This record gives sequence, C-alpha cells and structure tokens, in this order.
Amino acid sequence: MRRLFVGLTAVSVLAAATACGSSDSGGPDDSGSSGGGTTTVKVGLIPIVDVAPLYLGQKKGFFEERGLKLEFSSAQGGAAIVPGVVSGQFQFGFSNMTSLMIARSNDVPVKAVANGIASTGVAGKDFEALTVKGDSPVKSPKELEGKKVAINTLKNINETAVRASVRKAGGDPDAVELVELAFDQMPAALDAGRVDAAMVVEPALATVKSQGGREIANPMIDIAPKLTVAMYFTSTRYAQENPETVKKFQEATVESLAYADAHPDEVREIVTTYTKIPADVLAKVTLPKWPAEPDRAGIEELAKLGREDGLFEKAPDLDELLP
Repeated sequence: MRRLFVGLTAVSVLAAATACGSSDSGGPDDSGSSGGGTTTVKVGLIPIVDVAPLYLGQKKGFFEERGLKLEFSSAQGGAAIVPGVVSGQFQFGFSNMTSLMIARSNDVPVKAVANGIASTGVAGKDFEALTVKGDSPVKSPKELEGKKVAINTLKNINETAVRASVRKAGGDPDAVELVELAFDQMPAALDAGRVDAAMVVEPALATVKSQGGREIANPMIDIAPKLTVAMYFTSTRYAQENPETVKKFQEATVESLAYADAHPDEVREIVTTYTKIPADVLAKVTLPKWPAEPDRAGIEELAKLGREDGLFEKAPDLDELLP
C-alpha cells in the first residue's frame, strides 16, 4: 500500500517518459494477439487492494468475453506506470488522480479511460484517515498547526487532502509540518511519537487502529464526499489508434468494478493471490468503493485545491484527461 499515491513531479514525469523512449508511442502493434481473436494487453498495476476488480474481472471472464486477455505487470508506482503507458510498455495503467493531472498539466499525453477507486463517503468508515496516537491531545486537524504530520509523498494527493482537512477545520495548512514517510512505516512512527499525526490508507489504517490510534478526519471526504481517488488510463495515441480495444477494456472494467463492489468477500480472497497482506489483516481492512463512473465534481475540486497548493504550473485540462 505504500505506493498507492506515489507522486509524479513534473521533472520525474517528463524525465521518465523521455527515458522510456518516445513521448507518445504505443500504437496497434503494442497489443499482441494470442489466437482465437483474443487481444492481449499489458496493464501496469501496483499490487494493492485497489486493483482487485481487474483480477476478479479476469477470473470471472469479463475481459475474455470481450476478446481481451490482461497481462498484469507490477510497477514501482505511478512514477513508473505513467511513462510506461506513454512509451507503450503498458497499454493501460492505474494511477491516482493528482498524478494524472500533474502529468496532463505538463503535456504528458495520458487519457483516463475507466474509473478506479473512490472514497466511501462515510466519515469514520473510509479506507483512509488522518490519525493520531490514542493519548494525543489533538482532537481536530486545526490543532495540527506547528505539528509534524506524515504523508507518503509531498506535492501530491495526500498533501492536498491533509491541507484540505486543516483548512476545513479553520486552521492554517501552511503552519503544518508535512514529512514524507512510507505508509507501512507510519504506524510505528506514530506509536513512537516521531510524528504527531499520519495520513494513512489501508492496510496501515487497520494497524494504527489496532495500536489504539484514532481518526481525527477523513481528508479525502473533506475534499469531496465520494472523491474519485484513482483511475485506469492509457496514452492518447493508443486511445486514438485502438478505440475498439479501449472500449472493450472500459466495458469489462465497469462490469468488474460493479462485481467487486457487490462481492467484498471475493475481493478479500483474491487480494491474497497477488499481495502479501495477511488474511487476518485483510479481514479488518475497510475497502474503497468501486463506482462505475468518476466523480467529475470531486475531481474538479481536487484540481482546484491542487492549483492552490502549487502542484500544477498550469491547470490540467480535465476535458482532455477524463473519458
């Protein structure tokens, strides 16, 4: 889970895309035929709970029914997936919305094609939370002024989220000291008092709670009630040259998202096949929502806050990015 929101700075996006080859390659030849009219497409994923619908969809035959076979490739995070898709190494990928917007604002040719994950919209019952130690005097994000708060990546979605919660509570987000720390290191750091608060996601959230930690906010919900946090995407060139394949991927993904949302037990079961998250931990994890359609209003608010926080040199064109 530590790589769920791995960020993309303008430099890393463009440099990595250049290192991978052309800034916009990946045409029809990138999809291989495996016989019988089946097209094999490579999908760059992070091995986390969020992408369970694609594994379920593959298992249930939703992609096969449409003539697609998915070949999953585990990547190091968004910094590898975005340039991998743009260069044609992958035909599709998974990334958080802020990373995609940063890429788009820097003219990296990516196009979202299907929804990924969303907040549950239920305070106290989301897959993410701003947490403090059980005996901490901090009761509100406003009280984090002058305090040290751990986030996994500076200048990305979690920074925007924490700042949104502090601002909503009447505090000054510029007065909060944000420090980078991997998600899986946050529970121990919080428990030891090395940080005053931590913005965690599952399964680290379950670990914090097991240590007696408590939630003081759900920052994603503070941005928008049912915020679209991540989406599946492709390169603009691949979308233009392979519209039928993209359409089939979209349709199968929508079916997979609906199935995952309706079958949480099967989600938890299949996650054990591609991650090392123990089953007993998974049983306590709060799953995200997998709606069929992205929350455009929430994404617009995320973009607005990102501009205020200085994440974009220019505003991303959401009409160009979103399906």
